[in-house]
Amino acid sequence: MAESRHLSDTTRVEAFSDGVFAIAITLLVLEIRVPTPDATEHGHTLLAALRGLWPSYLGYVLSFVTIGIMWANHHSIFHYIRRADRYFVLINVTFLLCISFLPFPTALLAEYLPEPGGRTLAVAVYSATLVVIALAYNALWWYAVAGDRLLAADADRDAVRTISRRYAAGPISYGISFGLAFVNVWASLAVHGLLAALYLLPERTSPGRPSRE
Repeated sequence: MAESRHLSDTTRVEAFSDGVFAIAITLLVLEIRVPTPDATEHGHTLLAALRGLWPSYLGYVLSFVTIGIMWANHHSIFHYIRRADRYFVLINVTFLLCISFLPFPTALLAEYLPEPGGRTLAVAVYSATLVVIALAYNALWWYAVAGDRLLAADADRDAVRTISRRYAAGPISYGISFGLAFVNVWASLAVHGLLAALYLLPERTSPGRPSRE
C-alpha cells in the first residue's frame, strides 16, 4: 500500500509537470507579434516586416527546443525515480517556476537582439535564466539519487552515474554562455545551440522501465 501511494505521487508529479511544460512552450509563440499595417507603410512590404521578426523566430526556436529537450529529459528521469516525497515535490515546483519564466527572457532576447545597446544584457539575462534552470534541474535529480533516496530498487546504477555527470555539466556550460554574452553575443547564442544539440542526444537508459503495477 505504501509503495502504491509513492507511485501515485510520482505519477501526479509527472502529470503536473507536463502541464506546466506545455503552457510554457505554448507561451513562446505568443511573443511573435503579427506585423501591424503601420509596419508596412513608407515603402515597407509585409514580407520585409516578416523578415524583420527574425530575432523572434530565433528566440522561439531556441527556447522551444530547449524546453522540449528539458521536458524529454525530465520524463526520462522517471525511468529511475519511482517515489516522491514532499521535498522532491517542492524542488520540482521550483524547477517548474524557472521553466515557466523562460518566455520572458526569450521575449527580451527577441526585442533587444537587433539593438547594439541592449543585446549584451538581453543575452546575458537569457543565459542566466538557463543557468538557474540547470541548477534547479540538478537539485531535483541529485536529491532523488543521493543515497538512492527515491530510486527504483532495480535502477541501473551505471546509467544513473552517467546521467549525473552529464547533468552536472549543464550549469557550467550555461555559465560559459553567460560569460560569453559580455564578450560576443553571437558566440553565446552559438553555445546555446550546441548545448541544445548535445542534450538532444538520448540519455543512457535502462533496458526497460520497471512496471508500475
